[in-house]
Amino acid sequence: MARPVVGIIGNSYLLNDQYPVHAGGQMNSDAIAEVSGCMPLIIPSDPRHVSVEELLATCDGFLFTGGRPNVHPEEYGEAETLAHGDFDRARDAIALPLIRACVDRGQPFFGVCRGFQEVNVAMGGSLYPEIRELPGRMNHRMPPDGTIEEKFELRHDVTFSEGGVFHGLMGSVKVRTNTLHGQGIKDAGARIVIDGYADDGTPEAIYVQGATGFTLAVQWHPEWNADADPVSHALFSGFGDAVRDWAARGDVPALKAV
Repeated sequence: MARPVVGIIGNSYLLNDQYPVHAGGQMNSDAIAEVSGCMPLIIPSDPRHVSVEELLATCDGFLFTGGRPNVHPEEYGEAETLAHGDFDRARDAIALPLIRACVDRGQPFFGVCRGFQEVNVAMGGSLYPEIRELPGRMNHRMPPDGTIEEKFELRHDVTFSEGGVFHGLMGSVKVRTNTLHGQGIKDAGARIVIDGYADDGTPEAIYVQGATGFTLAVQWHPEWNADADPVSHALFSGFGDAVRDWAARGDVPALKAV
């Protein structure tokens, strides 16, 4: 029996500083294939190549991945500054309307890091360009040096709402996560529920209130060590269950809100 398909939102890069590519981290594909139990399909996130309608018809669920470029501040009504970093307007043009369409249809998606920020912006929220500059906040960015294991090391706790969606999925109100991001939620979008925070008050776990599908997103990178880490495993296995449920129903809207 064919596995359900998860579209992995790709990023634009220059290979060897000159050859343009659409790419996705292997650990994302590993997590979708090995933990979610779905077929990973990397999407060239550019409206010249794909449309939201085609993606909805082709894929059963979507993984909105991390990436070096940030959501352009024009998407939440603010002017661009140097602090906002690099951008990928083509990805913005696909990811943001795709998230809104999935919310409307009940089609499952999972947001990670930049994907977490995309979910908030898609629902009308805004972002801080550099949260480490805010009073009382820690530096959540990836360490500049060290091995890949050291960069993805678990570095802080996230506390979930008692009895909330993430508490139910994890079976715990507090988990340990990695942290590799510079931006973060400023104002939560309409229907965005912040269900988990780092100790410094940074939002780390959200979902869309009243949505009939899986709409969870996290600010950390659970794709790292997803098969062995219990927090990551719970997220990707729960997402896989939701995708299989959607694939079994086809386009029939879900009846139970997440």
